[in-house]
Amino acid sequence: MVVNLTVQDAAAYRNYEKGFFAILKRYGGEFLTFDDAHITLEGSKPPNGRMIIFKFPSEEQATSWYADPEYQTLSEFRRQGTQLEYLTMLHGLPARA
Repeated sequence: MVVNLTVQDAAAYRNYEKGFFAILKRYGGEFLTFDDAHITLEGSKPPNGRMIIFKFPSEEQATSWYADPEYQTLSEFRRQGTQLEYLTMLHGLPARA
């Protein structure tokens, strides 16, 4: 998953963060990194704000995480506290023979 957002209400976003990691772990997710000072080397529309990267073992686990009612309730804090540009699922490389 690749996320780009701008935190606008730190208190609301902290409420989201408090519950995020337990739900992520429940679906086998792994938080990789976030960066508030990323550097765009090329492109005409560099993202603003925070970039976040996390992963799941499978597409099924990722979609189950997103559809989880507890996560959807929790994500209201993210919606209140940020301007979300995107939360995008990327597929991993296929296995090589």
